[in-house]
Amino acid sequence: MYGWIWRHLPGNAWVRAFTSLVLVLAIVYVLFQYIFPWAEPLLPFNDVTVDQGLGAAR
Repeated sequence: MYGWIWRHLPGNAWVRAFTSLVLVLAIVYVLFQYIFPWAEPLLPFNDVTVDQGLGAAR
């Protein structure tokens, strides 16, 4: 897949490398701005199953 993308980018190796970097940064931006905030409430990271209290050692 990466080879296919590399072959279809325009320009020489330096232009392709710069374009690849811009594409990666754009993907990371979209993930952090839209995808991760949308998915965060759906993830179970805040589901705590440890009880507070009654039989806990002090």
